[in-house]
Formats: sequence, structure tokens, C-alpha cells
Amino acid sequence: MTKRQLEVRRLGRIGYIEALRLQKELERDVIEHRERGWLLLLEHPHTFTVGRRSKETGVLATAEILKSIGAEVHETDRGGKVTYHGLGQIVGYPVISLSPDREDVHKYVRDLEEVLIRTLAGYGIEAFRIEGLTGVHTAEGKIAAIGIHIKRWVTTHGFALNVNTDLSYFNWIIACEGEPVTSMDRLLGREVDLAEVEDRLAEHFAAVFDRTIIDLPVPESKGIGTLAVA
Repeated sequence: MTKRQLEVRRLGRIGYIEALRLQKELERDVIEHRERGWLLLLEHPHTFTVGRRSKETGVLATAEILKSIGAEVHETDRGGKVTYHGLGQIVGYPVISLSPDREDVHKYVRDLEEVLIRTLAGYGIEAFRIEGLTGVHTAEGKIAAIGIHIKRWVTTHGFALNVNTDLSYFNWIIACEGEPVTSMDRLLGREVDLAEVEDRLAEHFAAVFDRTIIDLPVPESKGIGTLAVA
């Protein structure tokens, strides 16, 4: 049986709304053409996102503080509560079909965690799941958050891995269950190359989800019209 294809798009630094717009365009395409699939890897400017399970009190920063720290707040249709996206953090947005053989939301989340755990293991970081919580954890705190949306078994949103992340921004939110957070550079004591981590994330994602990677250069325009599909 031929493996489904996965196009890995490395978008660099991109605004949250622009990335969301692209996801929705790709979502419509994958609903129509189930064999297609994308993994968007990118970095957001300082952004707090409010998930469906969040309360208004999840963001502690006032409008004045948000302005002073250069952060935006966006409500979103993903699951979960409030989280932070920002510089030095790799965000992964898989837009793939889970039909017909992977129609299990719980398994999908566990598989995303597995991608992250394998990636971190390659750097000598012992990461694990905690029963009853979503995301990936270490002995020093949570290192990756997961929040997803599924429409007609096509996925959007995804995961955020703290690589060289300024963790002080987490002080302005009540993140998930309020657990401490950490990052790869803090655990390793050195700055980590983002492009290298992206390579490893893509490799492990393809392995866990049994896909063949088509890794194309980033187009000048990020719209779906520029995305070549084999």
C-alpha cells in the first residue's frame, strides 16, 4: 500500500492570523483530497491564544502590559486553555486526514506527543506524558503544549515546542493546569538550532503517522495557490 504524502512547509516567522488563514485553506483542500497532507512548521511573534476550554481570566496581562511586552491575544477554535506562542518556539500545524484508519481523537493527541518525545530523546532530554494532562513534560516542567481542532476528521492547530523560548511570557497567563514550564535551551544549557529541530520533528512525524515527506522550499507567497502537490 502506497504511503500518503506529507508536504513539510517551513514558514519562518509568521503572524497567528495569517497562519490560521492558511490552515483553513489547507483544511478545505484536504477534506476534498484526502491523500494530501501538510505539516506547517513556523515561529509566531509573541502571542497568547485562548482555547475553547479557557476562561477570560486565563490572560493575566492588562492591555497596557500586552502593549509593553509586544504581545497579542487571539481567541481560537482549538481545544485546551490559554497558551503562549513566541520567538524561539517551534509551532507545528499538521493538516492531515485521519480517515479512514486513524479516526480516534485520543490516539491522535498521543501520537503528537510521541513525535515530540522522540524528537527530545534525540537531544538526550527525557520527556514523558502525565496521566490526565495533554502535552509533553520533563522533570523540570512542561516543554510542549498541544491543542487541536478536527473537522470531518481533518486536523488543524497542533503543538508548540519550547526550544529557545523566553519563558517569562508564561508568567502572564494561567497556562493549562498551571504547571511550571521549561525549554530545550534551559535543559541543555545552550541555544539550539531551530532548523535542526524542525528537521527532526518532520522526520519523526512522518514515521509516527506513516507518511512520505515531500519537503519543498518556502514559496514567496504562503497562499495555497503556491503549494505544489505531487
